Amino acid sequence: MARFRRKKTSSSNVAKERLKLVLIHDRAGTSPSGDIMENIKQDIIKVISKYFEVREELFDVEIKNTRDTKGSSATTLTANIPIRRIKNMGKNKY
Repeated sequence: MARFRRKKTSSSNVAKERLKLVLIHDRAGTSPSGDIMENIKQDIIKVISKYFEVREELFDVEIKNTRDTKGSSATTLTANIPIRRIKNMGKNKY
């Protein structure tokens, strides 16, 4: 009898899906909802916090659309992450 296994949801898969939503909004010419941006922010904080102590209250994420002089456009995701200190991960972690 074959067993059906539920696919594990990794944080990278969740992040990929959220970034896909951001790209869809970008291509449609709309801005992503505040919920999506907040979820992306929390995902980034979760990952970065493994290695750094961060100041969450000053953490900022934004998506920008830019056009160059030739008319090409690019979308960037920029995160401003104030770091208090690097966490001690032991000798063999770095």
